[in-house]
Amino acid sequence: MATTKIKPIKSTLSKALDYILNPDKTDDKLLVSSYGCSYETADIEFEFTLSQAMNKGNNLAHHLIQAFDPGETTKEQAHEIGQQLLDEVLKGQYEYVMTTHIDRGHIHNHVIFCAVNFVDHHKYNSNRKTLYNIRNISDRLCRENGLSIVKPGKYIEYTDKNGQRVTRPAKEQGRSYTEYAADKAGGSFKGKLKIAIDTTIPQAKDFEDLLRRMEAAGYEIKRGKYVSFRAPGQERFTRCKTLGEDYTEQSITERIQGKKQRVSLPKRDDKTINLIIDIQNNIKAQQSAGYAHWAKINNLKQAAKTLNFLTENNILQYTDLQAKVTEVTAANEQAGTALKDVEKRLSDMALLIKNISTYQQTKPAYDGYRDAKNKERYRQQHESALILHEAAAKSLKAARIGGKLPNVATLQAEYDRLTKEKETLYTEYGKLKKQMKQYGVIKSNVDSILKQPETEKEKMRDNAR
Repeated sequence: MATTKIKPIKSTLSKALDYILNPDKTDDKLLVSSYGCSYETADIEFEFTLSQAMNKGNNLAHHLIQAFDPGETTKEQAHEIGQQLLDEVLKGQYEYVMTTHIDRGHIHNHVIFCAVNFVDHHKYNSNRKTLYNIRNISDRLCRENGLSIVKPGKYIEYTDKNGQRVTRPAKEQGRSYTEYAADKAGGSFKGKLKIAIDTTIPQAKDFEDLLRRMEAAGYEIKRGKYVSFRAPGQERFTRCKTLGEDYTEQSITERIQGKKQRVSLPKRDDKTINLIIDIQNNIKAQQSAGYAHWAKINNLKQAAKTLNFLTENNILQYTDLQAKVTEVTAANEQAGTALKDVEKRLSDMALLIKNISTYQQTKPAYDGYRDAKNKERYRQQHESALILHEAAAKSLKAARIGGKLPNVATLQAEYDRLTKEKETLYTEYGKLKKQMKQYGVIKSNVDSILKQPETEKEKMRDNAR
């Protein structure tokens, strides 16, 4: 994955743009993209958008940086991930210039986007919530591309005594934002480590085998007086003994051997459908009569919930359940595709409205230029307006819009209609996603319940031999 950070630009916008556009850093500007503006005239176009805002605040733009782990991504992939991030974060409403720098030990993206959007000219609110949203989207995109985490502050750059730029690990301190986000979501690294250990114990032959399996699951192991684990994305190691009395090395060993059960058994939320009981895959734990009794009771409760769900939804055959899972999954995918399509249309329409409005507002200045006797002097006096007009005209031509321009009011009405359609689709998509997850759990639980009798039959056959 990549680290992300953002900071405001209150002055010297052109200087900041010049820095990120440095051809020596961007492969001679091959790694440069822009949206809603031309990177050569972005400062002028940002200024024009800002001038139309009622409350623009003190910021001219925001500078977003996305840094990747050294050596794990290509410049092209990093640039593509950066564009995907901006599509989701800015939603096609903000002008931006994005570059990918390759002159350091790690590839990183620079984005400068206008502090005000060009749709309703409201300012961008940069705060902890929006920062965590950016980081979560960036993390997801990186996971989808098989990239690892770079913790905030993990790498620093400095000039050594020989005048060379060096990238090295920085001192780790405090919690990473990923730990904070995990805690907020109800799943801290410690909590997930407990679950991982609980899941691995039934499969392990001994403590060393457990450690090997944990490593295979992605955990980094540090041996010493106390065994410690570190998950992907976690800054510091977690000692087993800090997880509670059930997770000391001795307790884990005894649990593997079936000599001990957890002091506090897992709690189940009766309001949620979760029928998969760890005991089904834990033959050793079933040797404990108390734990087996607990599991038997809970299995019966969960089986009853499953039966109630199937009855309420009139699902009487296994093939009916399979068909329902397929139906809900297809509906979810269709809603997701429709939502993306509407978002793309909104983005294209917002840009079209912006360019037509800019073209019309700057046309008087361009007409004056055509009629001016001293064109050079006129251009010097009206340079910004002429640049904006020419940029808008170029964009409209590229979109193959010529002759009579579409009516902005009509386009705005269509934009508003699509916005409402997007909100409806988003709500429907959320419902279907939840329903798909629910049916997926039900099917898994049904499969598990139906499998149990087969397991008992196999045991009987084995005993008869």
